[in-house]
Amino acid sequence: MKRRSVMALIGAFALALPAMAAAQPRVQTPGQSQQIPARPQSQPQTPVDLNLVLAVDASGSVDDSRFELQKQGYAKAFTNPRVLAAIHNGNEQAIAVSMVQWTGPTLHVIAVPWMIVRDQRSAELLAAAIERAPRQIFGGGTSLSGAIDFSVLLLRASPYMPTRQVIDISGDGSNNIGRPPQQARDEAVKMGIRINGLPILTVEPDLDVYYRQNVVGGPGAFVIPAKTYEVFAAAILRKLVAEISQDETAPPSRKLAAK
Repeated sequence: MKRRSVMALIGAFALALPAMAAAQPRVQTPGQSQQIPARPQSQPQTPVDLNLVLAVDASGSVDDSRFELQKQGYAKAFTNPRVLAAIHNGNEQAIAVSMVQWTGPTLHVIAVPWMIVRDQRSAELLAAAIERAPRQIFGGGTSLSGAIDFSVLLLRASPYMPTRQVIDISGDGSNNIGRPPQQARDEAVKMGIRINGLPILTVEPDLDVYYRQNVVGGPGAFVIPAKTYEVFAAAILRKLVAEISQDETAPPSRKLAAK
């Protein structure tokens, strides 16, 4: 082969490398959170009733089948007519949703970027995005405080202008790494952010008590425990309907159990 042809092939391969890298599955490097895109400053923000971050546990205690049950539970819930009816009862009749995978204090991935839900079609698009999102992190401890801190940053960078801001944390373990979750919770609440919890009681039977004492906060904050991963879908449906429907003056619920 002539030298010119060889150089041409090398050049073509070099040009193709970025596209080949982009096509590879992204696995988060331990100890490093994904960078949050900055909020566009030049565009007016679309008003919504709620900015909602779904923070999904991807720590070592969550195997792939359990992680999939969490993910499918969220996807199924958003296509339920009860969720859409709750959205339509709001002033703007729209909410914005993003999903995060979390483990250690600085190990987080945005699994689904901000998407707006206002009708059946947009709800189906969000559900499909959740279903397609692969697990990108594995292990690294259970840092509820880290999940809260990253979710706060994500809320502050949202391109939508909400009436309310909510972090929806699901997980099967108490905080075992990073700063105390009460500190992160209290800082978030001072910013006007509500934190609701969906503890899964398979590993720690009293995790719902821990969540109520150390994780959830803000006016109207509540806990809906799921006794097992298998009933997670029913629990998240009840939780989504409740948090979409609640206003800022609603009294906090002590316990809403999923059977």
